[in-house]
Amino acid sequence: MAERENRRGKGRDRDEAPEFADRLVAINRVSKTTKGGKNFGFAALVVVGDQKGRVGFGKGKAKEVPEAIRKATEQAKRQMIRVPLREGRTLHHDMEGRHGAGKVMMRTAPQGTGIIAGGPMRAVFEMVGVQDVVSKSIGSQNPYNMIRATIDALKNSASPRQVAQRRGKKVADILKKDEAPAAEAEAAEA
Repeated sequence: MAERENRRGKGRDRDEAPEFADRLVAINRVSKTTKGGKNFGFAALVVVGDQKGRVGFGKGKAKEVPEAIRKATEQAKRQMIRVPLREGRTLHHDMEGRHGAGKVMMRTAPQGTGIIAGGPMRAVFEMVGVQDVVSKSIGSQNPYNMIRATIDALKNSASPRQVAQRRGKKVADILKKDEAPAAEAEAAEA
């Protein structure tokens, strides 16, 4: 009997500190008209991340809202990407992303700026763990396209270490003179 209680207690501890945080971005009620009337369902868009550089998004459809959210969360966890962050708080460089008619622009920002972004983009940045960024959405305001464009841009981001490795150079050779000492210290820590 005591062993059973022990196992239950361990399971609870694991559930209290989840590995990923999730954010519901959009929920949409959809209907299908049939001979017998209208069948209603729900579509959910969820962004999931560990707030340390990993993020993913998913969409789920079901007859009930909680089930749609659960499906979307599972899909988001399956298709996560890793994003390199400078000093663990901002992006390494400015970037643009596109999906369909949606276009997003993101710029690095000095410490204390905060997240300057629209709704769906803000959710992605919070789940990645970015604390300082300036961004702008141009074109489509559809949350699905905005998130896909944001993820597209983040996929193409690269840290100075990745660029140096790809080119066969040292990190100091790639960065500007004033950024080199800070980057070397960052590379030595990691």
